[in-house]
Amino acid sequence: MWKECAVLSTLLFFGISGAPQNTAQSASRTAKPVPPAASAIPPDVAKQPNPIKPTPASIAQGKQMYGYDCAMCHGADGSGKGDLAADMKLTLKDYRDAAALKDMTDGEMFYIIQKGKGDMSGEGDRQKPEGIWNMINYIRSLSRKPHAAKTNPAG
Repeated sequence: MWKECAVLSTLLFFGISGAPQNTAQSASRTAKPVPPAASAIPPDVAKQPNPIKPTPASIAQGKQMYGYDCAMCHGADGSGKGDLAADMKLTLKDYRDAAALKDMTDGEMFYIIQKGKGDMSGEGDRQKPEGIWNMINYIRSLSRKPHAAKTNPAG
């Protein structure tokens, strides 16, 4: 038992005494690159229409990819209340509300999903363009689905 305590104490001592020297090196190795801002969406991209019709198959494929890549922040139902968004204290759009995306073109959505925006990392080359267009079809379909009305407990 005393050997285990001695080994643990030694490890703690060297781990703590070595920490200040390695902190800067460690931070530089683990720092993630910041994704490029999507604020400057090229006008030709913003005007691009969705080439994929919102068929049931397209929406189903988009829902599947949304579940893998988007639901953790944007919520499984599109409410903007995913677990990660809550942990990061982010306020995201409620995609179930048609007004949330009414001023955003499909091309703008495509660019943001592909390149990222703010704290959101983009799909980059991980997702083929067809998959992104399917996700857009799915996201747009969320505002056409009935969902529980928001209730005000005070009123």
